[in-house]
Amino acid sequence: MPSPGSRTLRDHAGQQLRSLCEELGLEDVAEGGVRLLHDLLGSVGSRPIAEPVLWPSFDVDDHTPVEFSLAFDRGGSPTLRVLVEHIAPEATAHKNLLAARRLTERLAQRYQLPLDRFEAIEDLFLPDEPQGRFSLWHAVVLRPDGQHEFKVYFNPAVRGAKRAPDLIAQAFERLGLGHAYDTIVAHAFRQESTSDTFVFFALDLRPEPHCRVKVYVAHERARVTDIERAACAARGVLPGVAKDFCQLAGGSRVAFTRRPLVSCYAFVASDGDVPSGYTLYLPIRDYVPDDAVARDRATALLKRHGADPSVLDRALKIIAGRPLDAGVGLISYVSLRMGQLQPGMTAYLSSEAYGMTPKPPGRPS
Repeated sequence: MPSPGSRTLRDHAGQQLRSLCEELGLEDVAEGGVRLLHDLLGSVGSRPIAEPVLWPSFDVDDHTPVEFSLAFDRGGSPTLRVLVEHIAPEATAHKNLLAARRLTERLAQRYQLPLDRFEAIEDLFLPDEPQGRFSLWHAVVLRPDGQHEFKVYFNPAVRGAKRAPDLIAQAFERLGLGHAYDTIVAHAFRQESTSDTFVFFALDLRPEPHCRVKVYVAHERARVTDIERAACAARGVLPGVAKDFCQLAGGSRVAFTRRPLVSCYAFVASDGDVPSGYTLYLPIRDYVPDDAVARDRATALLKRHGADPSVLDRALKIIAGRPLDAGVGLISYVSLRMGQLQPGMTAYLSSEAYGMTPKPPGRPS
């Protein structure tokens, strides 16, 4: 057991992942999953967590480049996903991009992942002088049979925020989904407003026709009615479901003025201009006083959508190194997947390797 001062990010996140695997019935792939996590982290994994953060990953509040999530599919067992930002030893935006691109090649060779769709758009999203908070992230869903599923996330603002719509439109065109862009703009972007922005473009690294193309739109200062309108773009989304989710997770709010809600549209090859799936991401950490309240709301949501909340409780006991009511952000997001592609709910958990976010004083529940 490493001493507290020498405990590395690899030690910290690896033990969390190993314990999560054992808790979720993934014992047979636990050690392989930990080795994969080490590969995804790269050299930053060997840094003691007592040292300052090398590169400020923005997905979680303490800048740990690791996020865990539990996906609860309707009628199925929960699945475990890990999201990682690969950071170069001498971290800069350009060096991180190059290191993450090389990692993609290694993963493709090791796991026989198709890169044709990735290569069709990489020149759009992987420029020589990247801008923004990140360039390329990797995520993996761990499967009991070892046939893990990989996904990459690109940054639409990598050439500057003003170029993001053009990059998204070009990427859809190259991937044979040229009319998808118009559908998203029509439903997710409010007229005469600059409060809606593209934040991620994602690809499954798997063969067609199952490979999803996903685009994410952040909605600053959104109202529940805005989200209902955004959700109805996808096939099979029932009216009122998104509203119900927002009000349960957000504490009966009708407007979300802190961290924005995010819409995600998922397309497969046969979709044309109408997505088969829509996911709403709600940053629950911004709308609760602490993680105890976040846990209670997530539990209510899981029950509402037919999932077993005890799984979340067991995962929180593994991840949390402190009482839930001591801070906020351990449960960073909750999301609801609607439509025809794998409907269900997901809870996102911060590793908190570098520390917790204190409770905001006076924030109401």
